[in-house]
Amino acid sequence: MGARNDKKGIAFTFPALFLLGFSIILPFLAAAVMTLTDQRMLSPNPTEFVGLDNYKRLLSIRVQSVPPVLDDAGTIQRDAEGNIRYVRSAPIERTSDGLPPYQELGVFSIGNSRYVVQVRDPIFWKALANTFLFVLFVVPFQIGAALGLALLVKNPILGRTAFRTFFFAPVVTSMVVVSIVWAFLYNENSGLINQILGVFAGGGVVAINWLGNETLALPAIALMSAWQGAGFQMIIILAGLQSIDEQLYEAARLDGASEWQQFRHVTLPGLKNTLTFVVVTTTIAAFSLFVQVDVMTQGGPNDATTTLIYHAVQSGFREQDVAYGASVAVVYFLLVLGVALIQRRIAGSAER
Repeated sequence: MGARNDKKGIAFTFPALFLLGFSIILPFLAAAVMTLTDQRMLSPNPTEFVGLDNYKRLLSIRVQSVPPVLDDAGTIQRDAEGNIRYVRSAPIERTSDGLPPYQELGVFSIGNSRYVVQVRDPIFWKALANTFLFVLFVVPFQIGAALGLALLVKNPILGRTAFRTFFFAPVVTSMVVVSIVWAFLYNENSGLINQILGVFAGGGVVAINWLGNETLALPAIALMSAWQGAGFQMIIILAGLQSIDEQLYEAARLDGASEWQQFRHVTLPGLKNTLTFVVVTTTIAAFSLFVQVDVMTQGGPNDATTTLIYHAVQSGFREQDVAYGASVAVVYFLLVLGVALIQRRIAGSAER
């Protein structure tokens, strides 16, 4: 009887497993195999096996020490401002292994020593840092906004259904359309945001180039993304709020608990599993940032908004280096998988 039920279970799950394997697992394996070649799009040259060269090009990083400038007596030389002078290092360090040369990514100092970080693909490392920064920006802001909105529309206020629809509307709107609209809002000369800031400041605020500033471009995109996605998380958190027994709030009020104490000791514990799910799904979605960057900044200014997915698409399709773009995608997949497993482990430890 048990074997018969097992066969029925396999039969029922086979269509889902087949679609999962055909649409996700098989393409990933094909991409993983492609990363071991030098395949290019529309190339007249035959595809050749190159082993791990694409990963060496992608992940190679080294740190070189730059000595200070010394005089004939061995004394460290300083400039007019008292800063230590260092030997000038070449911005591009060539190698003899047939791979792209090392380029300077950044410089840091420890004591009297200076070190130069060199990589073969500086755009990848910038994209990696930008992706993590975007996640750090958007996840807490989006979840915080979603929690606030859920608490707001949970109460029986006038127009509650209209508010829920209004807050959820951006979620079902095309991200391309949302990105175009926000690009107009962020416009330096005629954008509504700068005009509002000018009104509140009495015209004393200089127009801000939100998407053209290396420091502001990524937070600006994060703000727009959090606004666009908060409605979806609001619905999930709202469902979690409605599952909390109202008697717990009544007991807390009888004990003299304030609104903050009720939120801290009743609402948050009751939303523990819901918030764990929301954090994991929001983090995974944040790692896949692409459309907003492609529409609003095209990775600029100076690669300040380039992300891993954007770099993969740029390399694989626009530069026609399919194998290298697949390498970026494989690294991205492993990164997201690792982050998801870590979050799951942390959530499981918290439950125990």
